[in-house]
Amino acid sequence: MRVPILLLAALGACRASSHQAASPGSGPDADLTPQFTAQLTRAADDWNRGDLDSFLSDYSPDSTTTFMDGFRPRRGFTWIRENYAPRFTGQVRRDSLRFEEIETRALGPSFALVTARYILEREGRVTASGPFTLVMERRPEGWKILHDHSSSDPR
Repeated sequence: MRVPILLLAALGACRASSHQAASPGSGPDADLTPQFTAQLTRAADDWNRGDLDSFLSDYSPDSTTTFMDGFRPRRGFTWIRENYAPRFTGQVRRDSLRFEEIETRALGPSFALVTARYILEREGRVTASGPFTLVMERRPEGWKILHDHSSSDPR
C-alpha cells in the first residue's frame, strides 16, 4: 500500500513545482508587489506627516472591514478610525513608521494577500515592530484593505 501513497505524494510534488515554476517574475504576483510597496510607502508617509484621513484611505469604509490586533477581531471602519485617531490629535508624538519585507500573492483578479513588517522608530530606536497580513480588494477607486491582522513582536 505504500507505493500508491508515495506515487500520489510524488505527483503532488511535481504538480506543485510546475505551478511554482510558472509564476516567479511573470505572474500576477510580480505585478502586485511594486504597486503594494508604493501604496504602503505612501501610507507610511501619511502617518509620518500626521494625515489621519490619508492614512485611513487605504481601508475599505465598509462596516464589515475587520482589524485583528492579537486580542480579538474588531469590525468596521469606524472602530479602525477611533483606534488610530488618538495618535493623530494635538501634540501627540507619533513614532516614525516604515514597512519592510513586503510580499504579495494574488488571490484572484480582484483580491490579494499582502504580508509585511511594520517598524515604528523614535530617535533611531525601534519602539515597536511586527508582522501583519492584509486582505486587499481591487475596487474602482483602488486597492482597499478588507482585513488587517497586525501583531507585535515580543519586547
